[in-house]
Amino acid sequence: MTKEEFISSGLLELYATGISSQEESRMVQEYLTKYPDLLEELKQIEISLEKYAQANSIAPAASFKEKLMQRVFPGEEDNKVTAPVIYMKKQGGGSFIFKLLAAASVILLLVSIILNYTIYRKYHDTKDALQIAQQKMEQQDKSNRAMSEDLNVMTNKYAQPVVLSGTAKSPEAVAKIFWMKNTGQVYVDPTNLPQVPAGKQYQLWAIVDGKPLDAGMITTKKGIYHIQKMKSFGKADAFAITLEKEGGSPTPTMDAMIVSTKL
Repeated sequence: MTKEEFISSGLLELYATGISSQEESRMVQEYLTKYPDLLEELKQIEISLEKYAQANSIAPAASFKEKLMQRVFPGEEDNKVTAPVIYMKKQGGGSFIFKLLAAASVILLLVSIILNYTIYRKYHDTKDALQIAQQKMEQQDKSNRAMSEDLNVMTNKYAQPVVLSGTAKSPEAVAKIFWMKNTGQVYVDPTNLPQVPAGKQYQLWAIVDGKPLDAGMITTKKGIYHIQKMKSFGKADAFAITLEKEGGSPTPTMDAMIVSTKL
């Protein structure tokens, strides 16, 4: 929680009124230590609470004295007996009645603070849940787009599928090339290639007039495999995939060939 979020959370107000929980009090003290200027913020809150209590104090009704006498001297229904005069001792510069009414005002303020703090927490919980849901929706949308693009490649009427079979180094490995006969574009499906070791990356090669030409690096980050567009070739005699250092190699490492095929 940033300093601004902490100020907006209402924890300082709870702390100033003495009703914060042990955990909340500990958090406030940590932030006061971390941000000394918050001490001035706390002081202003305490001043505001006192001013609020004074501004919202209510003078007792004229009948209050009569009701008070009835409580002190029950049974005197006609109130004809002269009651002794009772003086309220001054406390801290204000009368007992003022303190009582001020306390009631503070309680109302505290209820408002607690309610606002609860709403604040629920808002942030809801906001976090919404962000998680949005991230999941974005991931799902990205996955759906990738599947749609894969399907478009596989169903293209000009696509010529070519299977690359495993070599002696990796006999179980299989890959597939989709070569667009009308444009020369090349797509590779690395779904059935073995998992890539750390620091390594698959590289596609096109054999043209007996020479291997770099056809591009194959992305397999986090184990997510999908059909990828590679470099285009007007013609090719064969294709091969080798396992190279991450980022690729200018020439193929022949003993690291995983799959290959002739056209």
